[in-house]
Amino acid sequence: MKHFFSVLIIISFILLPISAQDVSVEKGKFHVGDDAAWAGANINESVWREISNTTTWTSQGVKCENGFGWYRYHVTIPKTLLEKSDLKETVDFIMGKIDDADEVYLNGKMIGKTGSFPSDPKGYEGKWNTLRQYRVKANSDLIRWDADNVLAVRVYNAGDPGGMFQGPIVVRVPNTIDNLSISISEGARGKGQVTGSSQCVCTLNSKMDATKSGVYTIQVQDPETGKVLTEKSQRVSVNAKKSSAISIPYDNHQMVRIIATFTESKTGLSTTTKYIPKYILTPAAPAEPRFNTTPLYGVRPGSPIHFRFGVSGEKPMKFSSDDLPKGLTLNPDNGALSGSLEKVGSYTFTVKAKNAKGEQTQRFTVRCGSKIGLTPPMGWNSWNCWGLSVTQDKVISSSKALIEKGLADYGYCYMNIDDGWEAPKRNADGTIAVNEKFPSMKELGDWLHSEGLKFGIYSSPGDLTCGGYLGSIDHELQDAESYNSWGVDYLKYDWCGYGRKHATEPDNKTVASYVRPYLLMERCLRQQPRDIFYSLCQYGMAEVWKWGHAVDANSWRTTGDITDTWESLYDIGFCRQPELYPYAQPGHWNDPDMLIVGKVGWSNNLRDSRLTPDEQYTHISLWTLLASNMLIGCDIAQMDEFTVSLLCNHEVNAVNQDILGKQAQRVVLDGSIQIWSRPLSDGSYAIGIFNVGKDDARIDFKKYFKEMGINNLQSIRDLWRQQDLSTTDMNYFIPTHGVKYLKIKK
Repeated sequence: MKHFFSVLIIISFILLPISAQDVSVEKGKFHVGDDAAWAGANINESVWREISNTTTWTSQGVKCENGFGWYRYHVTIPKTLLEKSDLKETVDFIMGKIDDADEVYLNGKMIGKTGSFPSDPKGYEGKWNTLRQYRVKANSDLIRWDADNVLAVRVYNAGDPGGMFQGPIVVRVPNTIDNLSISISEGARGKGQVTGSSQCVCTLNSKMDATKSGVYTIQVQDPETGKVLTEKSQRVSVNAKKSSAISIPYDNHQMVRIIATFTESKTGLSTTTKYIPKYILTPAAPAEPRFNTTPLYGVRPGSPIHFRFGVSGEKPMKFSSDDLPKGLTLNPDNGALSGSLEKVGSYTFTVKAKNAKGEQTQRFTVRCGSKIGLTPPMGWNSWNCWGLSVTQDKVISSSKALIEKGLADYGYCYMNIDDGWEAPKRNADGTIAVNEKFPSMKELGDWLHSEGLKFGIYSSPGDLTCGGYLGSIDHELQDAESYNSWGVDYLKYDWCGYGRKHATEPDNKTVASYVRPYLLMERCLRQQPRDIFYSLCQYGMAEVWKWGHAVDANSWRTTGDITDTWESLYDIGFCRQPELYPYAQPGHWNDPDMLIVGKVGWSNNLRDSRLTPDEQYTHISLWTLLASNMLIGCDIAQMDEFTVSLLCNHEVNAVNQDILGKQAQRVVLDGSIQIWSRPLSDGSYAIGIFNVGKDDARIDFKKYFKEMGINNLQSIRDLWRQQDLSTTDMNYFIPTHGVKYLKIKK
């Protein structure tokens, strides 16, 4: 079983197999606080609340930061578990993950501990991302066979979210077959909508010392109907410490599940693994030109304009305009708009894109006034893939990949350097210096602008950044002037090192103390003769969404950092954003953090996102509804066809970039079903129907019409598939952690 969990960490789309012989426990009792008596088998639980271990206590409304909470579970362990085992040696308690440190007790006695508590001799150590598996000997007096057993879990949470997640708890008596595991990977992916153009390779791996024989069966299943689309079954013998693989084709434009089962001939015991392969819903773009960017851009008088028209279609392509405002220039080869406007006003003109397949025009408006960032920024940030190893060469190669992969054709334009660019010391005159990884920031900025892209950079109001590099404290104006001289268009300003100074300030409990460092940098930025999108990164402290606009911030992080897990996505997206919609507007956006799709890893050890394909569709759908910053965090050069299709659906992106600038509200909360609604500038609504539960669901959309204020539905469109749907048959299948993304007119 330990081997299985190592596979789960690496291949996140594999679902936890719970055999018929296992006992699983999801619901238990919970209490905030800490009392050693709560480990005992017999206590009064009447005032304890019910809780699930599939998601954190934070997401279930529990407030317990820098403190303890206890879970208690009653579980009957049938003796048949032992009798059916061919080993009969141990009982395993697989607890999922626990944020941050824990002790687990069985009938009053501790059976395991991960991490450490503040009161421990070595102090606190969190292990939130470690899967817990504790083992008890099968002949131990602790185990009460065929009777009630109490599992008590003591948890310390150092910072939200906290508690148990990735449940249910699984109680299992291991068999020899547990030394066999199945890993599933995706093979070569064909281009275009070709049925059966992809392969899944299902590998049976043995850790045994002897050969095992049996039947190995692979199925491709339609999760909506349960129909088996393809099946392969054969007798195999897997030698000691060896493996045996079977490949099976599937259509990568259809939602399917791969189910692999090995049944041993001698014992009849089996092991099964389920896998969700990537599938593409976005239709291929037409060969003729198609404008994909919002026809509106905000700039302040006199500030330089750097904008690239996002147009998909066959290359080469030529751009032209017969009525371009005075002061603006359009690059005919890449559609890069540059120049400046001196007077306040709205400047509307027509841009034409032409290739060998045809031509298309767009009426475009530059609004010259006091606001920038009229729609959320789209682009890339270096942190989630390169971490502190980012270099100028990596930024340039990522920028070229952004263009070559076609993402620039869909409006992605910001190329943001995160932490790790600063030199150890400032120059003699106090100006910020760059390290050897960045030969010339000015040349980098000029090159990005020549391609119509934008240049982003990172700093902190403290003495040091998160990565230990120089911050901007006491040099704010000098740094702002440096950014201007380099051509910077975006500043991510990260709290990090400022926390030490803030802790010494006498008014550090006030909102004003949180505002102060950000207001200071805002005044320095606005003295510069260029527009710099101002992105606050202080994790939602002091309810930044209520005052971010007052420091003229263009966006503000609402939470801590996101990670590529369902628990993190659910907590940040579904639990922490519902009440923030009143604070989003053109020029000022809530930011729930970067996108966690593609190959990520926060350094040189990149791997596929651990989100399932369904979770990735949910992620992009929700972020567009939230009018969030759309900053890619993966290595663009390694981006596969699936990830490109997620990011380059022009109808989905149009929701994010809608010029009305209204953030979605959650309008329905019905068990595991959540419906979010966002009003759009054309009078329609973008609707996300999300299934946040652990089971697939089928819903009747009409059931929610009264709650949503729908009296006369005129039209309905599937945004991912870009297809009109029936206004009479609205019975939808939504997979676990999946979404149905619609645009409706009512």
